[in-house]
Amino acid sequence: MAPISVNIKHSGKSYTLDLDPDLPAKAFKEAVYQSTGVPVDRMKVMVKGGVLKDDTPWQKINPKAGQTFMVIGAAGELPKPPEQPIVFLEDMDDAELAEALAKPVGLRNLGNTCYMNATLQTMRAIPELQTALGVEKADATTTDAPGAMPGVAPTLTPLPAAMGTLFTNMQRTADVLAPVAFLNLLREINPQFAERSHSHSSNPMPAMMGGGYAQQDADECLTTIVSQLGSVPGAAGSNKKFVEQYMTGEMTRVLKPADPAAADEPPSTSSENVLKITCNIDSTVNYMASGIQKSLSQTVVKRSPTLGRDADYTQESRMTRLPSYLFVHMARFAWRADINKKVKIMRKVKFPTEYDAVDLCDDELKNKLLPVSRRLKAVEKEREERRKVRRRTKTAAAPSASKPAAAAPAASADVEMADAATATAATATATTTPAVEGEGAEKKPSAEEGGELEPESLYRERELAELQGLVHESLKGDVGASVSGLYELVGIVTHKGAAADAGHYIGFVKRSVFHPPKLGEETEADEDWYKFDDDKVSVFPKDKLTTLDGGGEDSSAYVLLYKAKPLA
Repeated sequence: MAPISVNIKHSGKSYTLDLDPDLPAKAFKEAVYQSTGVPVDRMKVMVKGGVLKDDTPWQKINPKAGQTFMVIGAAGELPKPPEQPIVFLEDMDDAELAEALAKPVGLRNLGNTCYMNATLQTMRAIPELQTALGVEKADATTTDAPGAMPGVAPTLTPLPAAMGTLFTNMQRTADVLAPVAFLNLLREINPQFAERSHSHSSNPMPAMMGGGYAQQDADECLTTIVSQLGSVPGAAGSNKKFVEQYMTGEMTRVLKPADPAAADEPPSTSSENVLKITCNIDSTVNYMASGIQKSLSQTVVKRSPTLGRDADYTQESRMTRLPSYLFVHMARFAWRADINKKVKIMRKVKFPTEYDAVDLCDDELKNKLLPVSRRLKAVEKEREERRKVRRRTKTAAAPSASKPAAAAPAASADVEMADAATATAATATATTTPAVEGEGAEKKPSAEEGGELEPESLYRERELAELQGLVHESLKGDVGASVSGLYELVGIVTHKGAAADAGHYIGFVKRSVFHPPKLGEETEADEDWYKFDDDKVSVFPKDKLTTLDGGGEDSSAYVLLYKAKPLA
């Protein structure tokens, strides 16, 4: 239902507001607060039959266009307007548009909501999710993701709908946005995120909605959001949901008794769906891979039917399905019984930008993934060699292109050096890739095509056909599953500070997520990252990723988002 225009009266003044019946009543109260300055927790909106409650359905009120609502409550300080007015892309000139599109927008901290902002920014690294949420692209020529239904808006529950609206607005503006509607729904769904605290955060911000909200856990926020995304439709033609296809892994756990007295007890096997993999951190863990292996092989205590008492069991877990997007939770917060408090583990743990998850799988899935995994690793080396050749050829061709075309061959030693450089690049090319079939000896290398190299798209087409032929039949029809077990890091949520219930969260997303490079023209800048510190967005060089390994109170990786490597 489209928003309607209504009036409110407060302290003798009238205001005109938009009321969206599809949003909860609390969202309307926030709009009232923005106009009157009356905090939501001290506000009474009078409606037919009494006072408007946060969970009152609009169908019961049946508001009409032009209807007037009476607002009662003492006004506080009005929220400060943005330093600069919000400007939409369609209102910008060419220069402003180019500058705005070069950097994604940030989200305003609404009072200890950095945990939510960092999580939302990281989830923007999943383009298939934006398609499933019906996010409108700023570029109207952008094509839909595979399996999407173009022109068909999905029917979504409130939180996914608010998330889609927020992501759409982030595509269409270059200014900072305040995710008020999304935050209200998040707190309504999980009241934990509405808890208040009188303690001071390491990143104090004015609380725009009553103030005093406590800091929360970004991993718990991610879990809540993903659970609400469970109703979002998956690819067209499938009965599965989006989360089930693209974000859910399947794991098998085998329990065996460790006590010799229960040696005759048969092992038990169970299967479950997992939305993330945990990296356990202790005094022996220095690398993410070893921490994950610890979480997959551990000792648990359970009731033994054979012994009639609690006993130790060894639990071995292995993946039987790998999703396209794999979340890794760095278990940096642990409960200490001796001080009765949750503390942060600040140990330095290195994480890779490229991750091979084949070792996490059971033998059956491992055998399905290995043919593609091994060939894709070799193909990526060939692609890197082609990139190097194209760069060398382009560099060598630049000075020769500036020389007069009619210059004599022996005009100077400089010309001979340029020719030698070109010949060297061509020789390197010949040792890297075979000559193009049917290419004559008199054909001169094209600088635009990287010397003797063909256009990169042709190589990718052949590589894709070869790799697809290696994909196991059972994986070809599993939409959203990884077919190689190879991943690249695209998103990070970090935690800064020494306390588990305080500190500050920051999001990081790989630059190529927002600006995909052209095939064959990748540069080192494509490997850089964007840092989302609430409303502050900046470029974060790849070389500095190692500073997020931890080891102190500064930002340390807490949630990592890995994306399955594409075949092409």
